[in-house]
Amino acid sequence: MKRSAGLLLFRPSEGGPEVLLGHMGGPFFARRETGAWTIPKGEYEPGESALAAARREFEEELGLPPPDGEAIALGEVRQTGGKTVTAWAIAADLDPSTIAPGTFRMEWPPRSGRLQEFPELDRVAWFGLDRGREVIVKAQAAFLDRLAEHSL
Repeated sequence: MKRSAGLLLFRPSEGGPEVLLGHMGGPFFARRETGAWTIPKGEYEPGESALAAARREFEEELGLPPPDGEAIALGEVRQTGGKTVTAWAIAADLDPSTIAPGTFRMEWPPRSGRLQEFPELDRVAWFGLDRGREVIVKAQAAFLDRLAEHSL
C-alpha cells in the first residue's frame, strides 16, 4: 500500500482561515481545476517518520523549507486510487510567488518515446475553506473539515 504525508499551511483571514494548496503539474491536470489541487505531499517508506516525510516533501515540492510551528495532526484519508495520505496543519504565511517546485519526468505524449519534465506543482494558491473543498482532491477535503473543527 502506498503512503504519502503532507503539510497543510493555514493562515487567518477576514473571511475565516485560508489554506495553501498546490495545483498538480503535468499534462493530465493542465486544464482541470476541480480535483486537481492537493496539499503538498509525497510518498514515504515504511520505517520513516510520516511527519519527517511530510516536511521533506514540502521542501521538495515547493522548493522552500517547511515552516516552524506546531504541527496539528489531521489524521489519514484513503484516496480513490488506494493511497493513504497523512497530513498535519501548520499556521504560517507563504508568498506563492516564491515557490520553486520540484519536477518529475514522464513519457509525453504517451508511447512517443520522448521524456518530458513537468513541475510537481505548477502553481500554489491560498483558498478559503469552502472554495478549497471545491477544488481539492475529493478525499483530502476531510483535512479541511478537520482543520475547521480544530480551534484556530
